[in-house]
Amino acid sequence: MARATYALTLAFLITAGWSANHFASVLVLLRRDHDVSAVLANSAYGIYAVGLFPSLLIGGWVADRFGSRPAVVAGTIIAAAGNVYLMLGIPGHGLLLGRFIVGLGVGLVVSAGTAWAGRLRGASGATAAGIALTTGFMLGPVSSGVVAHLAADAVKVPFVVPIVMAVGVMVASISMRDDGAPAVTQTAEARSAHSEAKALATAVPMGIWVFASITTAMVVLAGRTDFAIGAAFMPGVAAVLGFSVALTVQALARRGQWGPRAGVVGALGATGGMALIAVGGARPSAGVFLAATALLGLAYGLCLREGLLDVDEYTPPEKRGRVIGLYYVATYIGFGISPLIAWITPRVGPSLPFAVFAVLAACSALIRSVQIRRGYLVRGVVGG
Repeated sequence: MARATYALTLAFLITAGWSANHFASVLVLLRRDHDVSAVLANSAYGIYAVGLFPSLLIGGWVADRFGSRPAVVAGTIIAAAGNVYLMLGIPGHGLLLGRFIVGLGVGLVVSAGTAWAGRLRGASGATAAGIALTTGFMLGPVSSGVVAHLAADAVKVPFVVPIVMAVGVMVASISMRDDGAPAVTQTAEARSAHSEAKALATAVPMGIWVFASITTAMVVLAGRTDFAIGAAFMPGVAAVLGFSVALTVQALARRGQWGPRAGVVGALGATGGMALIAVGGARPSAGVFLAATALLGLAYGLCLREGLLDVDEYTPPEKRGRVIGLYYVATYIGFGISPLIAWITPRVGPSLPFAVFAVLAACSALIRSVQIRRGYLVRGVVGG
């Protein structure tokens, strides 16, 4: 039963990632075919994070107090309802409400589901939760791009897939129990001296570059690039490349038991990707698109993994859900990049914001290097 529960927990997380990110391909079509402004379209993508923030915290609190299952199930229902609302074709600012509802649901699943996986399998469960989310984030926009290309109603039909997935995991979960207890490892006694503050001090400098990186690749960079395959496919191309790199480095790090310095590499990947976008300007070349997307995918993968491991290492088990929620709030701040860029580019040009982001990412790499060098960040190899 525990193995089936663990597998279904990961399925919930894949569904949550898919439900959240498939909209990236739909967004391009809204701008191209339905006279939706760039600011509104990017705001509809990013406002989902506004719904996430409170629900990430609520989901973590519920997981700590009552178990993860209630929050995961409720979140899946809410996210599906948001996608149904969007599929009905609510025009204009209705896009914002629909995406906000999706965010409310996904946030519950992400924090409670990650805490659940961590309770069932310890650090390896927490990192597997990150991989499951990454898988959903990758496959969602790819599926939407293909379905939009083949379907007569290119905007509405892509919403069917995440709705069906949500129904599927809900049916499969009818007999599922929240039977995960806090994982006890050989380092449990050492962890008694750790705190929420230390967990966040080490994890947040990584977390802020998780979705800042991949959102930049899939929304901003893909929106500036239009090759022969067509604009609708560019977010999908960015998703396949970026998330493939992310999944690869996450798997390599898990197998090779990479240490905390992998987070330095992740932040430097964000530095390089942002710098390349700054160089590419308003119309980046194919080489810039591919290289920047790969670097930003590396940043997403390593920063997400390292932040989750820091949280698992330094958080008291009874507070894991809440701290995971706070960590993910930091990661989802990155969803604000796309509306920020849409608003600020006419004022300062296409390159300056990304030059600033590159400098800030380098600062995160420096912070982590100092934490490691001074012995503040010393992590075991359990789970990676």
